[in-house]
This record gives sequence, structure tokens and C-alpha cells, in this order.
Amino acid sequence: MDYNQIVEGTTLYLPVYHPGALLFVGDGHAGQGDGELTGDALETSMDIEFSVDLIEGRNAGHPLAENAEYLISIGIGGTIDQALQMATSGLLRWLERDYKLGASEAAIVVGFAIKYDVVDLVGTQVSIAAKLPKSALAKVQKGS
Repeated sequence: MDYNQIVEGTTLYLPVYHPGALLFVGDGHAGQGDGELTGDALETSMDIEFSVDLIEGRNAGHPLAENAEYLISIGIGGTIDQALQMATSGLLRWLERDYKLGASEAAIVVGFAIKYDVVDLVGTQVSIAAKLPKSALAKVQKGS
């Protein structure tokens, strides 16, 4: 999952499917455009610090991310359509679960504020990120 918005300060939520699963961080990118079109970015070494917490009962089934500005749902599929659907429905479920919005309320918020990024177009899987500005949720209290 090579996404140029996974940077310092981003919280990444990854699904865990097996007890004792391991985490692989992968290659570092000094720079990358949208979609990693050629399968490469400006590759570099990394010197990173991170922490891992297991959040029981919160497996969305695909990666989610959060930074100061956005809630981000990352859909990964065999086609752009599949990735787009997974990203969008994942963002809707996030709003329903954590912000206690009904399905139609979540759809209204997402419908007027969603933004999409092309994450990865290379290989057998493609990825799309559905991003919702947190400013769109300014009047919605989390868990209310």
C-alpha cells in the first residue's frame, strides 16, 4: 500500500486476520505521485519510529487512516470500481460506527464533502482512498 498521504503524524488502522500476525513496513518513498503509475517512486531508506496498538473489535476489513485534516478509507480491489466501492462504503461505515450517524445522514455528509485519491494503479490490485475532511464533521460530536 504505497500512499503518499501516509506520512509522519498519520494514524494507520490495518486489519489483522490471524493471531500473532506480523507487521512489515516496506520500502520508503522520498516522493511519489498519485497512483505509483510505473510501480516505482523515489525510493529511499527510512529511519522511523512507530507504535502498534491492537484495537479489538474494530477491524474494518481494509486499511483506514486518519490525520489532522482527514478521515481516510483505502479500498483495495481487482478493479478501480471495486476499490472505489470499498473505500466509499468503508468511510460510510466509519461515520455510522464512530459518529453514530444513520446511513442516510452519513451518505449526506459524504456526498457533499468526499474527496478521492488514486493510491495505486500497478499490479493485480488497485487502490483508491476516500477522504472526508474533518471540518465536514465539525458540528457532529463523535459517538453522540
